[in-house]
Amino acid sequence: MARWAAQPFRRSSPERLNRQKGGLTSMTSSTSTVVEAMKHIPLRPFGRVVEAPEGAHIEDVPVETLQRWTEESRVLVLRGFPFLEKEEFADYCRRWGPVLKWDAGEVIDLVVQEKPKNYVFAAGDVPFHWDGAFAEEDIRFFFFQCLDVTPGVGGETVFSDTTAVYRDADDETRERWAQISMTYQTEKVVHYGGEVTERLVARHPGTGVPILRFAEPLSPEKYKNPVFATAHGIDGAEADEFAGTLAERLHRPEYCYHHDWRAGDLVIADNSALVHGRNAFTGPTKRHLQRVQVI
Repeated sequence: MARWAAQPFRRSSPERLNRQKGGLTSMTSSTSTVVEAMKHIPLRPFGRVVEAPEGAHIEDVPVETLQRWTEESRVLVLRGFPFLEKEEFADYCRRWGPVLKWDAGEVIDLVVQEKPKNYVFAAGDVPFHWDGAFAEEDIRFFFFQCLDVTPGVGGETVFSDTTAVYRDADDETRERWAQISMTYQTEKVVHYGGEVTERLVARHPGTGVPILRFAEPLSPEKYKNPVFATAHGIDGAEADEFAGTLAERLHRPEYCYHHDWRAGDLVIADNSALVHGRNAFTGPTKRHLQRVQVI
């Protein structure tokens, strides 16, 4: 069962506390200076890298500004900010909204395990999905913080822009998609599980544009703790092929951004607009991501 609790934001740095004491004018001036000094680098086919000036902290940038950039870019890669301690990471994310709390906590450590119970913690690929399918709350944004990485061994996080996939579909395809619901089922052996049915086509809660809610079904022969998917609203033969056909479309290069991680990356993703997954690792890795999900 998903649980969350809102708590006041706590600043662990005395320097940042002292900065507040200068009053609203100095805070506004500092914020404006940092935002103006940030370097923006567009990614392809979507996404944006934002590099912070020396000495800046993530709190120097208004949440409203970062949220707007995330909705515009789908994926926002922040570089140059200092690491956040685990509790501080969750507390910062609370500024965006309530943080989803799983049985494993608010901050999930994503590392390859020697004996994983779930494919997310294995070295293989992670097929496309959206976060929170089995939660009781809709996740609006998710945050990844990269603490460590092994370069050159795969494991890129892959994001697919479902708003673009829907936009480029013809009217007949859109009408067919509008009739479809998907049921997903998986056994709970880690922090999520259960059964859920979702309409394939939904509306983005911020922009109102059409989005696709889709997760690729997983073969039990290949994946630990697989997800099973059933399509409703289409005939049998087409239903059997539907998931594979849609997955092929979502994986087309024009819709996908592959993120090659660097230590220190803080990535904010628009969970409503995207599905995401991971390429398989091709060798031993020490990569350590931390993830927080905001409702």
